[in-house]
Amino acid sequence: MKYKSIVATRRGSTDVLQVTEKDLRSPEAGEVRIKVLASSVTQDDIGHRKGNRPFPPKTPFVPGYAIVGVVNAVGEDVIGFNTGDHVAALTVIGGYAEYIYLSTEQLVQVPLDLEPSAAVTLILNYVVAYQILHSYAKVQPGDKVLIIGASGGVGSAFLQLGKLAGLTMYGLAAKNKHHLLTEMGATPIDYRTQDFVTVLHELEPEGIDYVFNGMGEEYFERGLTVLRRGGTLVHYGAPQSFGCFLLLLVKFLLYTILPNGKSILGYGTHRIGLDQLKEDWAVLFNLLAEGQIKPKIAATFPLLEAASANDLLEGGGVIGNIVLLPSEPQ
Repeated sequence: MKYKSIVATRRGSTDVLQVTEKDLRSPEAGEVRIKVLASSVTQDDIGHRKGNRPFPPKTPFVPGYAIVGVVNAVGEDVIGFNTGDHVAALTVIGGYAEYIYLSTEQLVQVPLDLEPSAAVTLILNYVVAYQILHSYAKVQPGDKVLIIGASGGVGSAFLQLGKLAGLTMYGLAAKNKHHLLTEMGATPIDYRTQDFVTVLHELEPEGIDYVFNGMGEEYFERGLTVLRRGGTLVHYGAPQSFGCFLLLLVKFLLYTILPNGKSILGYGTHRIGLDQLKEDWAVLFNLLAEGQIKPKIAATFPLLEAASANDLLEGGGVIGNIVLLPSEPQ
């Protein structure tokens, strides 16, 4: 029996994404075979394919940063996982596939009653927002925050989790996406026609507590100007090249030593231990099960239409998340 994967054969546009087949094998010792039920489509998938990340994977590779699936077979010495279990993993690559083989250390149990397309958004986008809010910023009710890029997968997670945390939120987004921000209780700012620095200086003359920036280092200086003394800018998301990575490091060092009472923190899931990730995923699964969060799914695509899903995300008009689902009925 064979299974299909989507392979990035070289760097470039979505034309480089090709369907390939492999023989389905038995899992090795300590490994489980997972039938993928949902795979998220993320900006990092695009960055890996185009090569605009400091350390992109070598081609050819299977994109796919996060998956939810069902254990289909287990190898020898596997403890704690059985066939039929629903599981999730932060794969970084490999998720655009009908099946994936992973070690048990990478897996977290997913409640069976959670919809895979919603649960998979928690594995990257929501855990990023949750950890920045509660582990890095340690926000308190009433804190004032600016979310740069407030309408995408991570941005919409910030909005929902920030509302739960009782924050006063401002968000940067295009005008046609402002309804999402308003629904979540945030004050929208149109980055195309408004200067957010001027707007926030008028609305919050004493400054705000936090800026959450996932859009690039070009927002550093302006983001710092809207912070109160003692405020913090948290940057997340990979830089667009190795040169940008070095520039980012210089800026972190510079702003850390400047005596202006403001600070910059950098966040990346690679810095977080798996134990902490699993603990936070469990919290998010509970919030989803209780209906306290409801991921915004902009679109779903069959796995074999991954190129179209990438084109949609790369076009910049997406509100929320894009998810790949099995091409064949489950």
